[in-house]
Amino acid sequence: MRNSSVSIPEVVREIITRNRSVYDCMKMDLINYTALAVKIQPEIEKILGNPVNLNTVVVAIKRYSDSFEIKDEVKEESVLKNARLALTDGIMDVKFSVKDSNEMDPMVILDKFSKVTNNYEFFRLSDSFRFLAEDMDDIRQIFNKFSSNEDMFSTGLAKIRISIPNSQNQSDVVSYVAEVLHANGIELVNAFFSHESITIILNERDSSRAYDILHSDIMRT
Repeated sequence: MRNSSVSIPEVVREIITRNRSVYDCMKMDLINYTALAVKIQPEIEKILGNPVNLNTVVVAIKRYSDSFEIKDEVKEESVLKNARLALTDGIMDVKFSVKDSNEMDPMVILDKFSKVTNNYEFFRLSDSFRFLAEDMDDIRQIFNKFSSNEDMFSTGLAKIRISIPNSQNQSDVVSYVAEVLHANGIELVNAFFSHESITIILNERDSSRAYDILHSDIMRT
């Protein structure tokens, strides 16, 4: 979900957060750190674009595991303290690979987007480009000119944009949000990071309840 500018600990946290079974086992201290490091090392190297030392991954996993104990001690203060939320329903996730991008200029697409809507977000990932935008026929037509692959469109989604103070660790926020929503029967579809905020993607049917849960968490701090 990131590019090569992020650190190994951040990528480790991100991968574990996305894998609910691994995340839950880590919370219960049932994870063999070395075995997990071996399993996720290839994915880390793919995201970062370079080789990663296995021991470095093990240390990152251990530190992430230790952070759960710290959070339990300070759980009276929400990680979402001072955060701001913005919910948008009717979102379409458009994904195309770096390989596909050779046939399309992202800047041209961005220019076309700006003429249709200003309500979109663009993310450059390690192996793909992602657009989060309103599910509109005009937007579909932009991409249909470049590709007939319907798999590039994921619909029925909503996004919650979480703006947090600069002092907050974004990976901590995502893992906390995933945990809070999971405890209420809501799973994240994806999460994206920018310099100013975090955007979580979830099924539209869960969006209003997820917003209320997170808003209540902020208000109690």
